[in-house]
Amino acid sequence: MQSSALSRLSNLNNHINPTKKGGSEDGFGGLIKISPEVSEALSLGKAVVALESTIISHGMPYPRNLEVAKEVEAVVRDNGAVPATIAILDGTPLVGLSSEQLEMLAKLGKKVRKTARRDIAHVVATRGNGATTVSATMIFASMVGIPIFVTGGIGGVHRHGENTMDISSDLTELGRTPVAVISAGVKSILDIPRTIEYLETQGVCVAAYGTDEFPAFFTESSGCKAPCRVDTPEDCACVIDANTKLNLKTGILIAVPIPREHSASGNLIESAIQRAIQEAREKSIIGNAETPFLLARVNELTGGVSLAANIALVKNNASIGARVAVALARLRECSSKDDE
Repeated sequence: MQSSALSRLSNLNNHINPTKKGGSEDGFGGLIKISPEVSEALSLGKAVVALESTIISHGMPYPRNLEVAKEVEAVVRDNGAVPATIAILDGTPLVGLSSEQLEMLAKLGKKVRKTARRDIAHVVATRGNGATTVSATMIFASMVGIPIFVTGGIGGVHRHGENTMDISSDLTELGRTPVAVISAGVKSILDIPRTIEYLETQGVCVAAYGTDEFPAFFTESSGCKAPCRVDTPEDCACVIDANTKLNLKTGILIAVPIPREHSASGNLIESAIQRAIQEAREKSIIGNAETPFLLARVNELTGGVSLAANIALVKNNASIGARVAVALARLRECSSKDDE
Protein backbone atom coordinates (compact mmCIF):
# COMPACT_ATOMS: atom_id res chain seq x y z
CA MET A 1 0.00 0.00 0.00
CA GLN A 2 2.84 2.36 0.82
CA SER A 3 4.39 1.67 -2.60
CA SER A 4 1.06 2.41 -4.31
CA ALA A 5 0.69 5.68 -2.43
CA LEU A 6 4.22 6.73 -3.35
CA SER A 7 3.51 5.89 -6.97
CA ARG A 8 0.41 8.10 -7.01
CA LEU A 9 2.38 10.90 -5.36
CA SER A 10 5.13 10.57 -7.96
CA ASN A 11 2.59 10.69 -10.80
CA LEU A 12 0.99 13.80 -9.32
CA ASN A 13 4.39 15.46 -8.97
CA ASN A 14 5.16 14.72 -12.62
CA HIS A 15 1.79 16.19 -13.51
CA ILE A 16 2.36 19.35 -11.52
CA ASN A 17 5.84 19.76 -12.98
CA PRO A 18 5.24 18.76 -16.61
CA THR A 19 7.73 18.85 -19.43
CA LYS A 20 7.29 22.11 -21.30
CA LYS A 21 5.48 21.54 -24.60
CA GLY A 22 4.30 24.78 -26.21
CA GLY A 23 3.25 27.87 -24.36
CA SER A 24 4.91 29.03 -21.21
CA GLU A 25 4.66 27.99 -17.60
CA ASP A 26 4.44 30.34 -14.66
CA GLY A 27 6.48 30.30 -11.47
CA PHE A 28 3.94 28.18 -9.59
CA GLY A 29 5.87 24.95 -9.94
CA GLY A 30 5.10 24.81 -13.64
CA LEU A 31 1.45 24.18 -12.74
CA ILE A 32 -0.25 26.81 -14.90
CA LYS A 33 0.20 26.69 -18.66
CA ILE A 34 -0.14 29.95 -20.59
CA SER A 35 -0.76 29.90 -24.33
CA PRO A 36 2.03 31.33 -26.54
CA GLU A 37 -0.18 34.22 -27.68
CA VAL A 38 -1.17 35.25 -24.17
CA SER A 39 2.37 34.78 -22.85
CA GLU A 40 3.82 37.03 -25.54
CA ALA A 41 1.16 39.70 -24.99
CA LEU A 42 1.82 39.76 -21.25
CA SER A 43 5.59 39.95 -21.70
CA LEU A 44 5.19 42.91 -24.05
CA GLY A 45 2.71 44.73 -21.82
CA LYS A 46 -0.12 44.41 -24.33
CA ALA A 47 -3.82 44.37 -23.47
CA VAL A 48 -5.11 40.96 -22.33
CA VAL A 49 -8.63 40.09 -21.17
CA ALA A 50 -9.42 37.00 -19.10
CA LEU A 51 -12.61 35.08 -19.89
CA GLU A 52 -14.34 32.41 -17.82
CA SER A 53 -15.27 28.97 -19.11
CA THR A 54 -18.38 28.07 -17.10
CA ILE A 55 -20.53 29.92 -19.62
CA ILE A 56 -19.19 27.51 -22.26
CA SER A 57 -19.73 24.29 -20.32
CA HIS A 58 -22.88 25.14 -18.39
CA GLY A 59 -24.38 28.17 -20.14
CA MET A 60 -25.81 26.59 -23.29
CA PRO A 61 -25.72 23.37 -25.33
CA TYR A 62 -23.22 22.39 -28.02
CA PRO A 63 -22.56 23.71 -30.66
CA ARG A 64 -24.06 27.08 -29.68
CA ASN A 65 -21.72 27.30 -26.70
CA LEU A 66 -18.67 26.92 -28.94
CA GLU A 67 -19.99 29.51 -31.39
CA VAL A 68 -20.57 32.03 -28.61
CA ALA A 69 -17.14 31.38 -27.07
CA LYS A 70 -15.47 32.12 -30.40
CA GLU A 71 -17.68 35.16 -30.99
CA VAL A 72 -16.79 36.64 -27.59
CA GLU A 73 -13.08 36.07 -28.20
CA ALA A 74 -13.50 37.77 -31.61
CA VAL A 75 -15.10 40.80 -29.95
CA VAL A 76 -12.11 41.09 -27.63
CA ARG A 77 -9.71 40.93 -30.58
CA ASP A 78 -11.73 43.41 -32.64
CA ASN A 79 -11.33 45.92 -29.82
CA GLY A 80 -7.56 45.57 -29.62
CA ALA A 81 -6.95 43.03 -26.86
CA VAL A 82 -5.89 39.38 -26.62
CA PRO A 83 -8.51 37.00 -25.16
CA ALA A 84 -7.42 34.51 -22.50
CA THR A 85 -10.14 31.97 -21.85
CA ILE A 86 -9.30 30.06 -18.68
CA ALA A 87 -10.10 26.44 -17.82
CA ILE A 88 -8.61 23.31 -16.25
CA LEU A 89 -8.16 20.40 -18.67
CA ASP A 90 -6.73 17.06 -17.57
CA GLY A 91 -5.72 18.69 -14.31
CA THR A 92 -3.72 21.52 -15.89
CA PRO A 93 -4.89 25.12 -15.43
CA LEU A 94 -4.76 26.74 -18.86
CA VAL A 95 -4.69 30.47 -19.53
CA GLY A 96 -5.62 30.92 -23.16
CA LEU A 97 -7.30 28.01 -24.96
CA SER A 98 -6.60 26.76 -28.45
CA SER A 99 -9.47 26.12 -30.89
CA GLU A 100 -9.18 22.41 -30.16
CA GLN A 101 -9.33 22.97 -26.40
CA LEU A 102 -12.35 25.27 -26.74
CA GLU A 103 -14.15 22.60 -28.77
CA MET A 104 -13.23 19.89 -26.26
CA LEU A 105 -14.65 21.96 -23.43
CA ALA A 106 -17.79 22.80 -25.39
CA LYS A 107 -18.45 19.15 -26.28
CA LEU A 108 -17.91 17.93 -22.73
CA GLY A 109 -20.44 20.48 -21.50
CA LYS A 110 -21.86 19.75 -18.07
CA LYS A 111 -19.58 16.74 -17.69
CA VAL A 112 -16.94 19.32 -16.82
CA ARG A 113 -16.87 20.26 -13.16
CA LYS A 114 -18.00 23.77 -12.35
CA THR A 115 -14.92 25.04 -10.54
CA ALA A 116 -14.77 27.80 -7.94
CA ARG A 117 -11.87 28.58 -5.57
CA ARG A 118 -12.74 25.71 -3.21
CA ASP A 119 -12.64 23.16 -6.05
CA ILE A 120 -9.35 24.07 -7.76
CA ALA A 121 -6.94 21.92 -5.74
CA HIS A 122 -9.09 18.80 -6.02
CA VAL A 123 -9.67 19.18 -9.77
CA VAL A 124 -5.93 19.60 -10.34
CA ALA A 125 -4.91 16.77 -7.99
CA THR A 126 -7.34 14.31 -9.61
CA ARG A 127 -6.41 15.46 -13.12
CA GLY A 128 -9.99 16.47 -13.75
CA ASN A 129 -11.61 18.94 -16.12
CA GLY A 130 -12.83 22.18 -14.63
CA ALA A 131 -14.78 25.11 -16.06
CA THR A 132 -13.78 28.18 -14.08
CA THR A 133 -16.38 30.36 -12.40
CA VAL A 134 -15.82 34.03 -11.58
CA SER A 135 -13.77 33.29 -8.46
CA ALA A 136 -11.51 30.68 -10.07
CA THR A 137 -11.00 32.79 -13.20
CA MET A 138 -9.99 35.76 -11.06
CA ILE A 139 -7.45 33.64 -9.19
CA PHE A 140 -5.68 32.36 -12.29
CA ALA A 141 -5.82 35.77 -14.00
CA SER A 142 -4.20 37.37 -10.97
CA MET A 143 -1.54 34.65 -10.75
CA VAL A 144 -0.31 35.29 -14.29
CA GLY A 145 -0.72 39.08 -14.25
CA ILE A 146 -3.95 39.68 -16.20
CA PRO A 147 -5.65 42.69 -14.59
CA ILE A 148 -9.02 42.57 -16.36
CA PHE A 149 -11.67 39.86 -16.53
CA VAL A 150 -14.93 39.94 -18.49
CA THR A 151 -18.00 37.92 -17.55
CA GLY A 152 -21.77 38.10 -17.93
CA GLY A 153 -22.77 38.72 -14.34
CA ILE A 154 -21.43 37.93 -10.88
CA GLY A 155 -23.06 35.96 -8.11
CA GLY A 156 -24.29 37.71 -5.00
CA VAL A 157 -26.20 37.46 -1.76
CA HIS A 158 -29.24 35.26 -2.30
CA ARG A 159 -32.65 36.32 -1.14
CA HIS A 160 -33.07 35.34 2.52
CA GLY A 161 -29.27 35.17 2.64
CA GLU A 162 -29.36 36.68 6.12
CA ASN A 163 -30.87 33.36 7.25
CA THR A 164 -29.34 30.84 4.85
CA MET A 165 -25.86 32.42 4.56
CA ASP A 166 -26.06 31.65 0.84
CA ILE A 167 -23.49 34.13 -0.45
CA SER A 168 -21.53 33.63 -3.66
CA SER A 169 -17.78 33.15 -3.38
CA ASP A 170 -17.52 35.72 -6.20
CA LEU A 171 -17.97 38.43 -3.57
CA THR A 172 -15.26 37.25 -1.20
CA GLU A 173 -12.93 36.73 -4.17
CA LEU A 174 -13.43 40.35 -5.18
CA GLY A 175 -12.41 41.26 -1.65
CA ARG A 176 -9.04 39.53 -1.85
CA THR A 177 -7.97 39.21 -5.49
CA PRO A 178 -6.80 42.35 -7.35
CA VAL A 179 -8.56 41.86 -10.68
CA ALA A 180 -11.06 44.23 -12.28
CA VAL A 181 -14.26 42.40 -13.22
CA ILE A 182 -16.42 43.78 -16.01
CA SER A 183 -19.97 42.45 -15.66
CA ALA A 184 -23.60 43.43 -16.22
CA GLY A 185 -24.19 43.62 -12.50
CA VAL A 186 -26.22 41.07 -10.55
CA LYS A 187 -29.38 39.21 -11.58
CA SER A 188 -32.45 40.43 -9.76
CA ILE A 189 -33.24 36.89 -8.57
CA LEU A 190 -30.58 37.83 -6.00
CA ASP A 191 -30.66 40.41 -3.23
CA ILE A 192 -28.96 43.34 -4.95
CA PRO A 193 -28.97 45.84 -2.03
CA ARG A 194 -27.37 43.26 0.29
CA THR A 195 -24.92 42.27 -2.45
CA ILE A 196 -23.72 45.87 -2.78
CA GLU A 197 -23.53 46.16 1.01
CA TYR A 198 -21.49 42.96 1.25
CA LEU A 199 -19.07 44.22 -1.40
CA GLU A 200 -18.63 47.39 0.67
CA THR A 201 -17.79 45.23 3.68
CA GLN A 202 -15.20 43.42 1.56
CA GLY A 203 -13.62 46.76 0.57
CA VAL A 204 -14.46 46.37 -3.12
CA CYS A 205 -14.67 49.43 -5.35
CA VAL A 206 -17.99 49.17 -7.22
CA ALA A 207 -18.46 51.47 -10.20
CA ALA A 208 -21.29 51.70 -12.73
CA TYR A 209 -20.30 52.39 -16.33
CA GLY A 210 -21.99 55.43 -17.85
CA THR A 211 -24.77 55.52 -15.25
CA ASP A 212 -25.43 56.38 -11.63
CA GLU A 213 -27.47 53.24 -10.99
CA PHE A 214 -26.21 49.73 -10.42
CA PRO A 215 -27.48 47.53 -13.30
CA ALA A 216 -29.45 44.34 -12.72
CA PHE A 217 -28.06 42.14 -15.49
CA PHE A 218 -31.09 41.92 -17.82
CA THR A 219 -32.23 45.47 -17.02
CA GLU A 220 -30.38 48.77 -16.97
CA SER A 221 -31.51 49.73 -13.50
CA SER A 222 -31.85 47.94 -10.17
CA GLY A 223 -33.14 50.90 -8.20
CA CYS A 224 -29.85 50.93 -6.27
CA LYS A 225 -27.41 53.82 -6.58
CA ALA A 226 -23.91 52.76 -7.52
CA PRO A 227 -21.15 53.84 -5.10
CA CYS A 228 -19.02 55.19 -7.98
CA ARG A 229 -19.39 56.10 -11.65
CA VAL A 230 -16.99 55.78 -14.58
CA ASP A 231 -17.81 56.99 -18.08
CA THR A 232 -14.95 55.92 -20.34
CA PRO A 233 -12.40 53.12 -20.70
CA GLU A 234 -9.79 55.67 -19.64
CA ASP A 235 -11.71 56.36 -16.41
CA CYS A 236 -11.73 52.63 -15.67
CA ALA A 237 -8.04 52.31 -16.44
CA CYS A 238 -7.17 55.12 -14.02
CA VAL A 239 -9.13 53.46 -11.20
CA ILE A 240 -7.50 50.07 -11.87
CA ASP A 241 -4.04 51.63 -12.04
CA ALA A 242 -4.55 53.53 -8.77
CA ASN A 243 -5.82 50.37 -7.07
CA THR A 244 -2.68 48.53 -8.20
CA LYS A 245 -0.21 51.27 -7.27
CA LEU A 246 -1.74 51.64 -3.83
CA ASN A 247 -1.46 47.86 -3.36
CA LEU A 248 -5.00 47.68 -1.99
CA LYS A 249 -5.10 43.96 -2.87
CA THR A 250 -8.83 44.02 -3.64
CA GLY A 251 -10.74 43.57 -6.85
CA ILE A 252 -12.85 46.14 -8.66
CA LEU A 253 -16.35 45.60 -10.01
CA ILE A 254 -17.28 47.63 -13.08
CA ALA A 255 -20.99 47.15 -13.75
CA VAL A 256 -22.07 47.74 -17.35
CA PRO A 257 -25.78 48.12 -18.17
CA ILE A 258 -27.29 45.85 -20.80
CA PRO A 259 -27.33 47.62 -24.23
CA ARG A 260 -30.45 49.71 -24.71
CA GLU A 261 -31.47 47.85 -27.85
CA HIS A 262 -31.98 44.81 -25.62
CA SER A 263 -33.74 46.66 -22.83
CA ALA A 264 -37.19 45.64 -24.11
CA SER A 265 -36.33 41.95 -23.74
CA GLY A 266 -34.68 42.84 -20.46
CA ASN A 267 -37.96 44.20 -19.15
CA LEU A 268 -39.75 41.05 -20.32
CA ILE A 269 -37.22 38.92 -18.48
CA GLU A 270 -37.48 41.08 -15.39
CA SER A 271 -41.25 40.52 -15.35
CA ALA A 272 -40.65 36.77 -15.64
CA ILE A 273 -38.18 36.92 -12.76
CA GLN A 274 -40.67 38.69 -10.52
CA ARG A 275 -43.37 36.15 -11.40
CA ALA A 276 -41.00 33.27 -10.71
CA ILE A 277 -40.06 34.78 -7.34
CA GLN A 278 -43.76 35.05 -6.42
CA GLU A 279 -44.35 31.43 -7.43
CA ALA A 280 -41.39 30.33 -5.31
CA ARG A 281 -42.86 32.12 -2.30
CA GLU A 282 -46.28 30.54 -2.85
CA LYS A 283 -44.70 27.08 -3.07
CA SER A 284 -42.40 27.76 -0.08
CA ILE A 285 -39.31 27.01 -2.17
CA ILE A 286 -36.32 28.35 -0.26
CA GLY A 287 -32.64 27.65 0.39
CA ASN A 288 -30.59 25.68 -2.13
CA ALA A 289 -33.71 24.76 -4.12
CA GLU A 290 -34.67 28.37 -4.81
CA THR A 291 -32.10 29.46 -7.43
CA PRO A 292 -32.43 26.36 -9.68
CA PHE A 293 -36.21 26.76 -9.59
CA LEU A 294 -36.07 30.46 -10.45
CA LEU A 295 -33.61 30.08 -13.33
CA ALA A 296 -35.56 27.20 -14.86
CA ARG A 297 -38.87 29.00 -14.49
CA VAL A 298 -37.56 32.25 -16.01
CA ASN A 299 -36.26 30.32 -19.01
CA GLU A 300 -39.70 28.74 -19.46
CA LEU A 301 -41.56 32.02 -19.10
CA THR A 302 -39.39 33.89 -21.59
CA GLY A 303 -39.28 31.16 -24.21
CA GLY A 304 -35.51 31.40 -24.59
CA VAL A 305 -35.37 35.20 -24.83
CA SER A 306 -33.25 35.34 -21.69
CA LEU A 307 -30.45 33.38 -23.40
CA ALA A 308 -30.32 35.77 -26.36
CA ALA A 309 -30.14 38.76 -24.02
CA ASN A 310 -27.44 37.02 -21.98
CA ILE A 311 -25.28 36.51 -25.08
CA ALA A 312 -25.78 40.14 -26.15
CA LEU A 313 -24.70 41.57 -22.81
CA VAL A 314 -21.66 39.28 -22.59
CA LYS A 315 -20.49 40.55 -25.98
CA ASN A 316 -21.09 44.14 -24.88
CA ASN A 317 -19.06 43.53 -21.74
CA ALA A 318 -16.29 41.98 -23.84
CA SER A 319 -16.18 45.06 -26.07
CA ILE A 320 -15.92 47.45 -23.13
CA GLY A 321 -13.54 45.20 -21.21
CA ALA A 322 -11.16 45.02 -24.17
CA ARG A 323 -11.18 48.80 -24.55
CA VAL A 324 -10.45 49.18 -20.84
CA ALA A 325 -7.54 46.74 -21.19
CA VAL A 326 -6.15 48.74 -24.11
CA ALA A 327 -6.50 52.00 -22.15
CA LEU A 328 -4.75 50.44 -19.15
CA ALA A 329 -1.90 49.13 -21.29
CA ARG A 330 -1.39 52.60 -22.78
CA LEU A 331 -1.52 54.25 -19.36
CA ARG A 332 1.10 51.89 -17.97
CA GLU A 333 3.28 52.36 -21.03
CA CYS A 334 3.17 56.14 -20.56
CA SER A 335 3.92 55.79 -16.85
CA SER A 336 6.86 53.54 -17.64
CA LYS A 337 8.29 56.09 -20.09
CA ASP A 338 7.84 58.89 -17.57
CA ASP A 339 9.82 56.91 -15.01
CA GLU A 340 12.77 56.46 -17.36
